[in-house]
Amino acid sequence: MKDESVDLGIWDKLTRVVVLLLCIAVAITIAYLCVPVIQKNARMRQTNLELETQIQREEEAARQLKASLDALRSDPRAVERLAREKLGYAKPGEVVIRFQEPPPGALVRP
Repeated sequence: MKDESVDLGIWDKLTRVVVLLLCIAVAITIAYLCVPVIQKNARMRQTNLELETQIQREEEAARQLKASLDALRSDPRAVERLAREKLGYAKPGEVVIRFQEPPPGALVRP
């Protein structure tokens, strides 16, 4: 049997080059389309992480406020302390002395 291969000459090489260039073009197109999606995904993950951190801070603040509210509802001394600190209340016979903070940027003499 004789080997009956056909010599295509330059067309065989040209076909291979075209196929290679098409594969490269497809790969570049896929990369071009995927990079913005990957970047958006990274930004969304960062935003998600920041929001989760903020949620944790807000939950901690809510727990502290609930504890303060529970203390005010159940402990008369807490109510008295709050009235003294915030409203300047005093028991009969006591004298309230208030100190004012100097305005920002004011010179304070020792």
